[in-house]
Amino acid sequence: MEKPTLVVLAAGMGSRYGGLKQIDSFTPQGDTIIDFSIYDALQAGFGKFVFIIRKSFEAEFKAIFNKKLEGKAEVDYVYQELDCVPSQYVNPERTKPWGTGHALLMAKNAVNENFAIINADDFYSREAFVSMAKALMNTDKESYNFKTMAYLLKNTVSDHGYVSRGECQVDENGFLVDVTERTHIEKIDGALVRKDDDGEFVSIDPDTVVSMNFWGFTPKCFEFGEELFLEFLENNKENLKAEFYLPTIVNEILKSGMATVQVLKSDAKWFGVTYQEDKAIVQKAIEELKAANVYPENLW
Repeated sequence: MEKPTLVVLAAGMGSRYGGLKQIDSFTPQGDTIIDFSIYDALQAGFGKFVFIIRKSFEAEFKAIFNKKLEGKAEVDYVYQELDCVPSQYVNPERTKPWGTGHALLMAKNAVNENFAIINADDFYSREAFVSMAKALMNTDKESYNFKTMAYLLKNTVSDHGYVSRGECQVDENGFLVDVTERTHIEKIDGALVRKDDDGEFVSIDPDTVVSMNFWGFTPKCFEFGEELFLEFLENNKENLKAEFYLPTIVNEILKSGMATVQVLKSDAKWFGVTYQEDKAIVQKAIEELKAANVYPENLW
């Protein structure tokens, strides 16, 4: 049974956090959040790690992770840069990467097996990786049977500002019908609200099923993304902030009728860092997990 690969989205610049949260340390031992995802993924049976990064922090990134994974798993790096698009769409005024959907396409030549893709700055929990690894190992890599790990919205929000989440519609058989990128969900006076298309706040159910960008794919997923991205570039030539989101590819997959996306559910309390103020909460949560022996004091 072929071991799946874990692809880590780590090319973001952390503008709301104020720095490179991907390699920020959260424990006295110097652990990053990615360390816990890698540790959990290795325990769950993932055999290879592909990091999507920027050339500007390549040296720092490799210095941290190559040593930890040496002898444990294969490691590869791919790069998401502003000029990783056809030349007619390169805009010197653009400062942000092209989004998570574009990042996924960068991994095409590095991934030949079933794989999961995650954010670098989110803590997903051990059981989520175990569940995803098992599902991927039991999926034919020539098939269009994809997965997503879903969480309850109330378990995934920050107390310090707004977050983006993919709102999922799930059918009675546990398959994804639609995912809508909600780019602004916030807790205001204890209630969860989101911005609608007009920028107005509307309430959103705390038990809404959401995606945290933890997807499980076969290599067939790349077929859907490339054409869609070119179309997106053509439509957003003048928009310096437009981002091509992974859920956009997933919705195209669903619309095609060729593929299914099974929803795997996690009851875990997510934590992650969107804002600098989130850091203390994450540090405390990790401290408690180590104290409960969920993780050893020294991961590596």
